[in-house]
Amino acid sequence: MTTEPHRAFEIERKYDADADTALPDWSALPGVTSVTGGEERALDARYFDTEDAALARAGVALRRRTGGSDAGWHIKGPRTGDGRVELGWPLDDDGRLPDAVASVIAQWTSAELHPLARIENDRTAYHLLGEDGMIAEFVDDQVTATDLRDGVQRVWREWEMELGPAAPADREGQQAFFAAVERAVHAAGGRAPSSGSKLARALGY
Repeated sequence: MTTEPHRAFEIERKYDADADTALPDWSALPGVTSVTGGEERALDARYFDTEDAALARAGVALRRRTGGSDAGWHIKGPRTGDGRVELGWPLDDDGRLPDAVASVIAQWTSAELHPLARIENDRTAYHLLGEDGMIAEFVDDQVTATDLRDGVQRVWREWEMELGPAAPADREGQQAFFAAVERAVHAAGGRAPSSGSKLARALGY
């Protein structure tokens, strides 16, 4: 396995939606000229942490995920505003934590890691396009999460909008885009997220 991870800075916002809520109308979003048809993705992730939740306390999430174009080991770093750094490595052959991933995790903890949660996600992804390319990716997620500590299962639906390479580069432009997104989300019947992340919600937080 390569030791050099893929690095990305994700800028995104999440929203809750009921099972029967229709998708938002994106026609009023600045710069968006078209929306692609939905692409189905079946994602299955297992999250890990120490017994005393050292990673969670540092604002870090570690997962091994199959499915989708970025299947592999992922470390999501502490959040800064709407964004956070994500590091990714390809899937390994044996399922064990690769040394390259462990060496990064060591900056937060050297304690033994344990399976924390399993999150299965039936995702439909849409690309919001402008004249210069993809402005954002919108995903409609049907989530089934299992807390592996006690076996409790939780099911919900959420939406996520992540800025793409053709999104506004300045903070003012990004804020204006997200303001338009939220108007469309609220008009459709969506609402602010009830939890900070899928992992937190899986664990009942």
